[in-house]
Amino acid sequence: MSNAETTERLRRIGWRGDVLPAAGLRLARVVAQHRAGYELHDGETLFGAQPDGRFLKRGIDPAERPVVGDFVEVESGTPPHIVTVTPRRTVLSRAAAGERYERQLIATNIDYVLVLTGLDGDFNPARIERYLSLTEDSGAQPVVLLSKLDTHDDAAEQIAALRARLPADIPIHPLNGKDPSSVALLAQYLQPGDSAVLVGSSGAGKSTLTNTLLGTATMATAEVRSHDSRGRHTTTHRALLQLPSGGCLIDTPGMRELKLTGEENLDLFADIETLAEQCRFADCGHGSEPGCAIQVALDNGELTPGRWRNYLKLHDEREEQAATLEARLRRQRGGRPTERPHGHRGQRERD
Repeated sequence: MSNAETTERLRRIGWRGDVLPAAGLRLARVVAQHRAGYELHDGETLFGAQPDGRFLKRGIDPAERPVVGDFVEVESGTPPHIVTVTPRRTVLSRAAAGERYERQLIATNIDYVLVLTGLDGDFNPARIERYLSLTEDSGAQPVVLLSKLDTHDDAAEQIAALRARLPADIPIHPLNGKDPSSVALLAQYLQPGDSAVLVGSSGAGKSTLTNTLLGTATMATAEVRSHDSRGRHTTTHRALLQLPSGGCLIDTPGMRELKLTGEENLDLFADIETLAEQCRFADCGHGSEPGCAIQVALDNGELTPGRWRNYLKLHDEREEQAATLEARLRRQRGGRPTERPHGHRGQRERD
């Protein structure tokens, strides 16, 4: 097979590179990971593979191991072995649960992050903002999807309030995940060669939407609980699926915990940080101090209390995670500190 044919084949699974692997190696994409190994696809064939021994060493950063969405170089054998993870062009990650700081990669080499939230009891603008904060440094474009439109005829107020809360450049699409005509608007994000990852809570309708995009009931679905609209984890692991549209979709299990990594800029709240810079005092605590621009914005409705509380929560969590990350990096460097760009922009002396 010629290089041109190989490149075209790889384009079907989202390959954007130009350099092909050396002779004797095969380029493929990770479509699933199980305890027994990995499932890979080379644009034509789905096959199993094992990771090279160096990926199994104790103490290795988990982010260095192959994850769903990665393009990997594979050495022939029985079974084939993954020997190299190619450079990732985009990475969506979160901090893993637990006290020990560890970055958990959700998906790589993606163009879009589809954040799905139900318009039922699952609807939570603060959680949507948390998802969007995690996408900021991923390199991928976030898209907010509001599912279960068919069961909520009076959702216009919810949608309008969310639109006012989020930056104008973040698309918001209400849809009925069971209806192909409603879901058709997602084709713009799933063109041939495009890759998207679908994230959201259990019961938000990820599997239902995935089945509609696939045109077949491939993913298991389950009813949600009536009192809180939460569902069981019908998707148990991340999986990359090739869609009839030519795009690739990475479906993910519902995420109960979304910890920031400590490296977010919180650009989603740039308007709040701009307001804080307008306070009379550089060390304004945004309480009862005179000349507080935050309090003025809260009083006149320019800033809602809910969004302000969520900003404070995410800001404090980001700073705590950043300090944990810095301490970890300092230990690795033998105690030498590093400068970090994060911090409240309002905390400085004003002329």
